[in-house]
Amino acid sequence: MIMNIRIVFIVLSICLLAVFEMNASEGSSAEKETFKVLVLTERGGQHGGFTDAALSWLSEESVELNFEFTEINNTQNITKEYLSEYQVFLQLDFPPYTWTKEAETAFVDYIENGRGGWVGFHHASLLGEFDGYPLWQWFSDFLGGIKFKNYIAPLASATVRVEDREHPIMKGVHDSFLIPNDEWYTFDVNPRRNVKVLAHVDESTYQPKSDIKMGDHPVIWINEKVKARNVYFLIGHSNSLFASEDFTTMFRNALLWASE
Repeated sequence: MIMNIRIVFIVLSICLLAVFEMNASEGSSAEKETFKVLVLTERGGQHGGFTDAALSWLSEESVELNFEFTEINNTQNITKEYLSEYQVFLQLDFPPYTWTKEAETAFVDYIENGRGGWVGFHHASLLGEFDGYPLWQWFSDFLGGIKFKNYIAPLASATVRVEDREHPIMKGVHDSFLIPNDEWYTFDVNPRRNVKVLAHVDESTYQPKSDIKMGDHPVIWINEKVKARNVYFLIGHSNSLFASEDFTTMFRNALLWASE
């Protein structure tokens, strides 16, 4: 009789353990649900090195973070229906001009109605009249009402200082960190009045030193006035960024946060 009770107890224990492991597995799968990222980027040119390094990094991270990404090099295929397939729109060093009108309309809808998240780098703030294209006013307002004014040449290394340590994008990032050998844009106005700044560059740390300064110079910010989660990184010119653990941590955090 005692032996039978022991057998029943062992069988029940095994069954309960199996159920627990199955539920744990299902929970883990739910936490790592696949999301899709649309990567709009340029190939070649002065940003080619950064682009190539970013795409290589995304290929590796897509396995770890469980996402799929599609790369496009122009906006010809972008429509509202096309964007509906993606949880994140990654504007990887692609300017806010040369877009088709349909793509502009679809993107505005995507951002204003929170149909997905947006992560933008560097060239996305090249706002003004360039190559015969007019200023896209909506995009200027989206990035804080700014227009491109100047940039530091040659490239410079500088220290970035975090302002909002509690934001998910800054999880695991040092209070200040060096961004090596990058191109720093300045703008006609400070976007701070219209956006939430997560970090700024300490212009006193430019190496080599530069007289081109803004004073208060935000370099990472979000716009909380639209429904879509969004973040803009002014940095994003040099492939050496991917040797920075702080940069890759922010990039990784941004993708995960924007996908939620």
